[in-house]
Amino acid sequence: MTLPNDAQLHKLQFYVTTAYACGYLPKKLAQSLIATPQNLVDAKVYSGLIQQGFRRSGKFAYRPHCELCNACISVRLPVSQFSPSRSQQRAFKKHAHLTTSIVEVGYHEEHFALYHAYQHQRHSDGPDHLGELEDEISQYRQFLCQSNVESMMVEFRGPQGSLKMVSVIDVVADGLSAVYTFYDTQDKASYGTASIMWQIEWARQLGLPYVYLGYWIADSHKMAYKQQFQPQEKLVDGEWVAI
Repeated sequence: MTLPNDAQLHKLQFYVTTAYACGYLPKKLAQSLIATPQNLVDAKVYSGLIQQGFRRSGKFAYRPHCELCNACISVRLPVSQFSPSRSQQRAFKKHAHLTTSIVEVGYHEEHFALYHAYQHQRHSDGPDHLGELEDEISQYRQFLCQSNVESMMVEFRGPQGSLKMVSVIDVVADGLSAVYTFYDTQDKASYGTASIMWQIEWARQLGLPYVYLGYWIADSHKMAYKQQFQPQEKLVDGEWVAI
């Protein structure tokens, strides 16, 4: 594999996981390439890894490494070139009344309650099948409440203070990385679109050139929303190219 010429990155070792059920393509098996040891994957190292298609899940930095499939494509938005569609502009304006606050990454009961409701409404193949609530809380803590890099949780609240959305975001050397967003599915709203629009605007304010959207899979309806944000770049053979 190709990595930037950085001494810290070259101290890492990588291993391939055993096959597991793919969370995006039915009847497919997936494997991941994991960077170890975890304690070396700090903000600087992760900034190099994300440029090579890695993502973060808790303290694990990984990227797809499937033997018979290459459907997962890393995509990012060049902030200076992004031009919102009319529907995206409407969504951003519609949710302008939401107040935002940045909190440290950690476990908050209010956040988990929103996450729990979101998962059970939107992802029937997700944590519902864990069975016990304690198991779901444990998975949530590992997935979103732990980080070795520069991470934060952004709360979006309504006028009465009710929690409407939480976005977990990493700050890397050349941009923001959208880790995960969950929101109140009972509202007739475009919270997901509003969250990405907010991150694009925040990246502009910070002078950061990219918003990393993670992986896009052509045959996964869960990933379809990402293609609504244009123009994009995708990672092909270690090089970012315009789509």
